[in-house]
Amino acid sequence: MFTEELKAFKRLGFRHVLLQVLNFASVIASGLMIWKGLGIITNSESPIVVVLSGSMEPAFYRGDLLFLTNPANQRYQTGDITVYKIPGAEIPIVHRVLETHDVAPKKTKAAKKKEAEDSKITNPEATVVTLDHQRLLTKGDNNYEDDIQLYQGLEWLERKHIVGKVRGFLPYVGYVTIAMNDFPQLKYALLGGLGLLALIQRE
Repeated sequence: MFTEELKAFKRLGFRHVLLQVLNFASVIASGLMIWKGLGIITNSESPIVVVLSGSMEPAFYRGDLLFLTNPANQRYQTGDITVYKIPGAEIPIVHRVLETHDVAPKKTKAAKKKEAEDSKITNPEATVVTLDHQRLLTKGDNNYEDDIQLYQGLEWLERKHIVGKVRGFLPYVGYVTIAMNDFPQLKYALLGGLGLLALIQRE
């Protein structure tokens, strides 16, 4: 395997090999920049994810590729399909919002009094609830119970746990990613082959 490619590699000069290495590195760097750019535009750390289980069937199936956004100035509503990740968990989870509610921020008596005076509010207990205080409860469409047991001790999801909201999808396209995760040898062989072909490619 790759016998002819290895022979061609030996015939190439150092300068040509170095140029191909730089070209390959530039392709990788361009891909990373595009990924980071998508993250900034969508306000999501992972704007594209793959469905890894059947918990959301029939809405989504294993291998579907999902496109996410995480609007910072919009509330999540019951029925929204979200992707969330709990600290310490290895992979994000794609489930639907089952319930939402708001938690009022904790304030000292002095802060409450100052807020009432500044805004001329007669009730010093009044508080302003922001999007950061929204709490979510989720559930897979194909599951019998909600996700509380998946929250690792948390009673609700916080906005900081949300990766994004599903905006679109491509069916089964993500099976390539699943195959490479299930069979690491395939991933290494594919990356190695692409790297070798990039090195021996002639102008």
